[in-house]
Amino acid sequence: MSVKIRLQRHGKKGKPFFWIVAADARSKRDGKFLDKIGTYNPNTNPATIDLNLDSAVQWLHNGAQPTDTARAILSYKGALLKHHLDGGVRKGALTQEQADAKLAAWLDEKTNKVTSKKEGLSKAEAKAKADALKAEKVANDKRANAAAEAAKAAEVTEEVAEEVVEEVAVEEVNEVAAEIVAEETPAVEEAPAVEEAPAAEEASEEKEA
Repeated sequence: MSVKIRLQRHGKKGKPFFWIVAADARSKRDGKFLDKIGTYNPNTNPATIDLNLDSAVQWLHNGAQPTDTARAILSYKGALLKHHLDGGVRKGALTQEQADAKLAAWLDEKTNKVTSKKEGLSKAEAKAKADALKAEKVANDKRANAAAEAAKAAEVTEEVAEEVVEEVAVEEVNEVAAEIVAEETPAVEEAPAVEEAPAAEEASEEKEA
């Protein structure tokens, strides 16, 4: 029977979660499996991998063939390295203690790299949040300044309008007062014209006499 180490999909739509299983190569991808040796969650950064190293290496010893994705995961967790070192121990190329020391050193280095990556991601996330807050503060200040300028402009406009209204009111009052004065002042009667004609006639009569 040919055995494959592969991923079996679980999880919700859009958020996959995988089991790492050893299964018969003839079975369906999400069908029956022989052994569950770990889980793989790609929804986190970095991806979360939980692998039973000894079980994975034992299946490799038994001839199980991993798929491309499963091989990358096994390599990332050190299963392929342990499988290789165990082969060297069986051949007498190195002792078990030496193999274990090499594997431990590799795992420590890998752990440090993962830790550094997580710290870098955390710093980048914190910086992004700080930049976003700073940009939001600048935008809020701009909006506040614009609102203050608009309010100031509205006050100036209102003051000008009030002055215009006052000037118009004064002019109207003056006009009304002038009309009232004109109505109350009596018209000056013209003096009757002096009748000079009769006097002229009397003078002519005296001359004739």
